[in-house]
Amino acid sequence: MIITTLDNYCQSFIVACTLKNVEKEAVLYERLPNHKVRCLACARYCEIGKDQIGLCGIRGNKEGKLVLFVYGKVAACHIDPIEKKPVTHYMPGTKVFSIGTTGCNWLCKYCINFDLSQRRKVEGADISPEEVVEKALLYRCNGIAYTYNEPSIFLEYARDCGVLARKKGLFNVFVSHGFATPESVKMMNEFLDCITVDFKGNGEQKFVRQYVGIPSSQPVFDSLVELKEKTNIHVEITDLIVPKVGDDLDHAKKLCKFIYDLFGPEMPIHFLQFHPSYKMMDFESTPVETLEKHYEVAKKEGLKYAYVGNVPGHPLEHTYCPECNKVVVRRYNFDILQWNLDDNNCCKFCGNKIYMVGKLDKNFQEKRFEFVF
Repeated sequence: MIITTLDNYCQSFIVACTLKNVEKEAVLYERLPNHKVRCLACARYCEIGKDQIGLCGIRGNKEGKLVLFVYGKVAACHIDPIEKKPVTHYMPGTKVFSIGTTGCNWLCKYCINFDLSQRRKVEGADISPEEVVEKALLYRCNGIAYTYNEPSIFLEYARDCGVLARKKGLFNVFVSHGFATPESVKMMNEFLDCITVDFKGNGEQKFVRQYVGIPSSQPVFDSLVELKEKTNIHVEITDLIVPKVGDDLDHAKKLCKFIYDLFGPEMPIHFLQFHPSYKMMDFESTPVETLEKHYEVAKKEGLKYAYVGNVPGHPLEHTYCPECNKVVVRRYNFDILQWNLDDNNCCKFCGNKIYMVGKLDKNFQEKRFEFVF
């Protein structure tokens, strides 16, 4: 779904904001000779000459300084269930105030949000970090999600929002492809509580070169090591499975083994169904059987919590107890239908401890869906 329209509440909020030119010097960069700068926000490490803009379209060299042109410029916002990110093992049943800007440092040919991510004109309503937090609280959200385009490229803005959000009792979530740097991971650790890192086509090099426009997925693996070793940020893994060109099971096995070796058996992994979009309209949706085979690979590699995503009604949307194999969290798409965990997040059937950060609010449905869009 291309995020081009907003619900009435967010639309009213954006219209009410005063438009102004907001530019702010970035933090994640270093100066080079001849008025050049090197951006440190992502693993491209763009070296940008005076009056030039990086590949992402939103970080540029202005008079020898790196400027974030979308600081405070929100191009899309919405109120979402956290399960939509997808995040299933962190603060279940909560809702998040989701924001994004224009631009992206990847060139994915299948991007469902291409109208935002591939736009190279800086646009959006000017919304200060204080206003973002204020509205998240007004709409009774539990946290803020930075999503729709890659949040690491507007990291300084996200950080300023996130620091304020934490002070008000809100958590912060990134929906990211993880093409980060040690410097950007360090900044994430100042405010971020949860991140879902989205692999594409099992991270296979030929796929990402042709369909993503990056030389290699190695920086994503490196960032996961940084996240594990140097932060306390909750991580979940997603993997977009693209039929025929990004569905190799050998690479899926390598990915699952890496995740198991780094994070252990409790790391959640979501295998997402591809749907035709943008420059890949001639492709078909990923066969469900292909997703199920990826699930089987993950389980064989020892990962306890594997999921099939973007297939509403599939039984592998649910969380199963690794001990007794009964459904402990029953879902339909982004909705939680049944909760079979006790107050300590243990399976009600066998008592096995289930990996889950946070508890389900008994009144979560009323709180999350009180607004009718």
